[in-house]
Amino acid sequence: MAKSTKREYVWMQCTDCKELNYRTEISVVGGSPKLELKKFCPKERKHTLHKLKRK
Repeated sequence: MAKSTKREYVWMQCTDCKELNYRTEISVVGGSPKLELKKFCPKERKHTLHKLKRK
């Protein structure tokens, strides 16, 4: 039987061009983290800061 964990899909939004580039799954048990990662932005063609965005 599969585990029953509380997980939610969220998008990673580029802080420079505001594009939603990546979709990831996070755990929402005990509050959700303020996730900020440096990821590659295809529109800017460089690594930029991406923040968590709920759709």
